[in-house]
Amino acid sequence: MLRSEQHEARRAARPRLQVQMARTEEDIREAQKLRWRVFVDELGAQLRSPEPGVDQDLYDRHCEHLVVRDDASGEVAGTYRILTGASARRIGGFYSDEEFDLTRLAHLRDRTMEIGRSCVHPDYRNGATIALLWSGLADFMRDHGYEYLIGCASVSMADGGHAAASLYNRLSQSSLSPIEYRVFPRCPLPLDRLDGDREVQVPPLIKGYLRCGAFVCGEPAWDPDFNTADLLMLMPLSRLDGRYARHFMKHVPDT
Repeated sequence: MLRSEQHEARRAARPRLQVQMARTEEDIREAQKLRWRVFVDELGAQLRSPEPGVDQDLYDRHCEHLVVRDDASGEVAGTYRILTGASARRIGGFYSDEEFDLTRLAHLRDRTMEIGRSCVHPDYRNGATIALLWSGLADFMRDHGYEYLIGCASVSMADGGHAAASLYNRLSQSSLSPIEYRVFPRCPLPLDRLDGDREVQVPPLIKGYLRCGAFVCGEPAWDPDFNTADLLMLMPLSRLDGRYARHFMKHVPDT
C-alpha cells in the first residue's frame, strides 16, 4: 500500500467528531448516561439520581449541555454542562455555591458562566475530544458575551487527600487569585492534618486551565459524593494567554 493510501486509511479509521449544544431531551439524556458511566461506574461516585444509570440533578434543566458526538457511531464522546449567570440567579446560585462561599465573586455573576460535569467516554480520551469541548465552550462564551468562566477542578481523594493537599500547596505558590477573587470552602479539606509535601503531578485539566490564564481561587473543598477535593478555578477571558487564545477561540477540525 502506498504511503498516501495508508494515510487515507488511517484518516478514514479515525472517529469523525462534532461538537454542538444538545438540541433535544434525548441528547441531554445521552450525556447524562455518559456522566453516570464515568462518575459512578468508573470512579465510584455516590450520586443521588431519580433514575439509576442516568446522572440527573436539579441543575440540569437550567443548563445548556455541550456534547461531542461520533458521527459514524452516534456515540456521545464527551460532555460539559454550562450554567449561565442569569440562570444561576433564577435558581438561587451556581453549583459551586454549594461547595464554596462565592461572596467575593458576586459582582461578576452576570458576566460569568459555570462549567461542570465534564467527562469523556473511555474510547475517546484523546486531545481531539478535549479540544472540541473547549472550542465549544469558547464559542459559547464569545457568542453570549461572557467574560468569566468558573468551574470546580477535582482531585481524587483515593489516598485520603494527601495528593490534593500537596497539589494545593504547590499551586498556592504560583497560581492563587488576587485576594478580591478569593473563595472559601464550606467543607474544607483539612490541610493541616495531611501530608502536603508529596511530589505530585498537576492533573491535565488543571494544567490546561492554568495555561489559559486561570486562577485557583482558594483552598480546596471536600466533595463527599464524588470523594474528591475540588478547587474553584476562575478564568477571566481578558487573561487568556495569547498562545492559547488562538487555539481556544477557534474551531478544531473534526478529525
